Amino acid sequence: MRHGVHGRKLKRTSAHKKALLRNMATSLLKHKRIHTTLAKAKELREFVEPIITKARKGDLHNQKLIMEVIKDKETVKELLSEIVTTIGDRKGGYTRIVRIGTRRGDGAEAAMIELVDYNAVMNEKAKESHETKQKTKDAKAEQKRRDVEEAQVLEETKKA
Repeated sequence: MRHGVHGRKLKRTSAHKKALLRNMATSLLKHKRIHTTLAKAKELREFVEPIITKARKGDLHNQKLIMEVIKDKETVKELLSEIVTTIGDRKGGYTRIVRIGTRRGDGAEAAMIELVDYNAVMNEKAKESHETKQKTKDAKAEQKRRDVEEAQVLEETKKA
């Protein structure tokens, strides 16, 4: 019987699973949004939300507990300063899991996990990059149109 056993095995040893969750938590806190499988996203949510709660408390003991799990110092600094201030008084539910269909290679159910309060920030970045791409696309089209107009006509043939 599985009394008191929680979590998913993810077909890994306990050490491998621990390393996987630490790396994914670091990536999530660094990039604010990551793509993975649904099972890993659900397991990551259970792993990272207590870390963010400890960061909200902010005392030295909780900071040391966070640094035991997340080894990247820059990510820890960002968590303790920027992410905690953005989260504010939210009492949990710091992450959102969005299903994005199945992966093409193996048919695994893919998902995107993101920090809830950073959705607007990520959408602004995506909008800016889209606008930049659109401007360069329009500039290339305009240049091609000018090149066609400037092309010299060697001889015209009469239509019969």
